[in-house]
Amino acid sequence: MPDQREDKKNQGKIPPAPPRRNWVEPVARSVAPLTALAFARAGFRDPTLLLRWEEIAGPEVARIARPIKLSESAHGGVLTLKAEPGAALFLSHETRALCGRINDYLGREAVHKLRFVQGALVERPPKPPHRAPSGPLPPHDPATKFTGPEKVRESLLRFARARRRVD
Repeated sequence: MPDQREDKKNQGKIPPAPPRRNWVEPVARSVAPLTALAFARAGFRDPTLLLRWEEIAGPEVARIARPIKLSESAHGGVLTLKAEPGAALFLSHETRALCGRINDYLGREAVHKLRFVQGALVERPPKPPHRAPSGPLPPHDPATKFTGPEKVRESLLRFARARRRVD
């Protein structure tokens, strides 16, 4: 049985790295314990609120405010939002509707009150534009002459088309 002093000493620290097995595994599996710890420090047992904030709050609200902390008390949860200067007043009028949307999405009464902290939000980089596929490859391209397995041939042709877009 583990010693209680050991549990308290290791509480809040990064868990040890998983043992290496000499094969590839998904990054999400080894990152999950680290991110769970970071989310828990901010009060988010479930990171859904952070990851789907734009979907929950709507694009207009998500553009001017983002969740930074969730505190739970006997009277209900208090969600702290970092808002653009001047936007906190606007959002304070929308508190009831925003709390309702958050609670509906989460499926429980998680947020009872909103608290606002004013500050500039870091702009998220725009999504890269979708490139249009290039036309057919010229007949002299080496990728068209490959006679191996079909999956490899398809990959080579895709790579050749992508190479032509960059050139």
